[in-house]
Amino acid sequence: MHDIVIRGGTIVDGTGADAYIADIAINAGVITHIAPNISEEAKQVINAAGHIVTPGWVDVHTHYDGQVTWDEDLEPSATNGVTTLVMGNCGVGFAPVRPGSEAPLIDIMEGVEDIPGSALVEGMPWGAWESFPEYLDFLDTRKFSIDVGTQIAHGALRFYVMGERGTDNEDATPAEIAEMAQLTKEAMEAGALGFSTSRTIGHRSLSGSPVPGTFAAEEELVAIANAMGRGVFEAIPAGTVGALEALGGEKAKPVEEVMMLADVSRKSGRPITFTTVQIAEDIDHWRDVLNAVSAENANGAQLRPQVAPRAVTVMTSLGTYHMFMRKGAYLREVAHLPIPERVKAMRDPAMKEAIINDRSVPSENAGSMQAVVGLYARALNATFSLTFPINYEPLREESVVGRAKVLGVSPESLMYDLLLENEGTAFYAIFGSNFAKGDLNASREMLLHPDTITGLSDAGAHVSFICDCSMPTFHLTHWVRDRSRGERLPLESTVRKLTKNNADLYGLSDRGSLEVGKRADVNVINLDKLTIQAPFVRKDLPAGGSRILQPSTGYAATLVNGVVTRLNDADTGERPGRLVRS
Repeated sequence: MHDIVIRGGTIVDGTGADAYIADIAINAGVITHIAPNISEEAKQVINAAGHIVTPGWVDVHTHYDGQVTWDEDLEPSATNGVTTLVMGNCGVGFAPVRPGSEAPLIDIMEGVEDIPGSALVEGMPWGAWESFPEYLDFLDTRKFSIDVGTQIAHGALRFYVMGERGTDNEDATPAEIAEMAQLTKEAMEAGALGFSTSRTIGHRSLSGSPVPGTFAAEEELVAIANAMGRGVFEAIPAGTVGALEALGGEKAKPVEEVMMLADVSRKSGRPITFTTVQIAEDIDHWRDVLNAVSAENANGAQLRPQVAPRAVTVMTSLGTYHMFMRKGAYLREVAHLPIPERVKAMRDPAMKEAIINDRSVPSENAGSMQAVVGLYARALNATFSLTFPINYEPLREESVVGRAKVLGVSPESLMYDLLLENEGTAFYAIFGSNFAKGDLNASREMLLHPDTITGLSDAGAHVSFICDCSMPTFHLTHWVRDRSRGERLPLESTVRKLTKNNADLYGLSDRGSLEVGKRADVNVINLDKLTIQAPFVRKDLPAGGSRILQPSTGYAATLVNGVVTRLNDADTGERPGRLVRS
């Protein structure tokens, strides 16, 4: 008798091969048989007729580094078909850390990833580890809804070795570089999946300083990469989101960073993945990057640009961040009120006039996401509704500016009113990177490039600013099924991009495809009904913090290591997920 048999589903196995109808038998967490008709009985049968059956998604760009120490559910990834995640990205993390010196790491994480410092202070068991191997050992005591793997972050590493000189981004001495390399070697041998660094000045601590490692010399990166011995080198290149002249200007463009990263890859033998997106100020630079990648890979490098399937959505709502939140009248009169009372007060025409016409008060913390709320006012021509059902490839006339023009009102006035919709729970978003031309053709071209991997969900981060956790689901709902403004993408290659492609990059050879002998990480999906739901705010972080969540429905079943963790979009309470070591 089998543990589980998934019957009659359309198998999309993650290898890119054509889909086919078959049964899958699972025993002791492993796929043991795939055949047109498995007649043996099973303890549990999942009827997959009319559904597609895929490997579980492998999400390689998340930031659960703090959340995994207090939370088992790992929403919102668990509600979007993810069965394995990789955290420790962007050069920010929490190990190694000397006892009592966690404050700078919290400051960095809060600034870069918009995770409340109060939640990290209260929720994390500081003192349970110092070294990176000890951090992994602590995570090994935990259980989750999905598997988690992590990378050693340059920011934590530099601060541990160099102290304030590291956070001040001073040059490392040869001895300090050697120590960082040794600690990286120890982390990789203990099971880290990779090393991560950030080179953009846009990644700043809460106090406003660029994260440690932003200006690290190539010899520092080469020494660390050489010490890895295995795993992936992950980077955020300078210029990724633009020149950032307001912050002093980036030191390089992404295409120039490609040349340096290619040298690091060739010298170390490490594959390097790095963020690549379309930006408005240099609208086709991403194509220069991909062309350079193709040339460098032909010359011995292993570069894997990490791309997103849609625009990065900078969200706005009355309960999170919005363009009026730093206005003096707003701060004085309504900011302290519960949402229902705030909505009532803001509907007063006099209050509306006072808030709109008042000056903005600068944020107390230069690196806080609140310090960039001016972006909302400048991007109303790219701000769109996230009301259900959500259209992630809208026309320009559907923007706040387009709607205001039709109504004969100012965009600022309309945005004010829109924030009060649905009693203050309505969400809108700036469609930023990858939507500079008003469509998603750039994303499609990036996804089709043979060297790219898909990622950038940022799940677990930007809890009041960005919620792109549904990106894995979006590959199927938009690119495979629904797109109407251009060509779609094939189901089989799209699933491969979400599964085996990412698993292979990170050396997770036991998963990523539906094959006999592989782990039974599986999604059973009602593709016709697969739907990304509207975002909402839940107040469930430690210290009373809130976060934006955005689940998807249509996942008939999700299995992790042969255990059903979700059934008909409901959590079963099972927690088979564990730490994944390299």
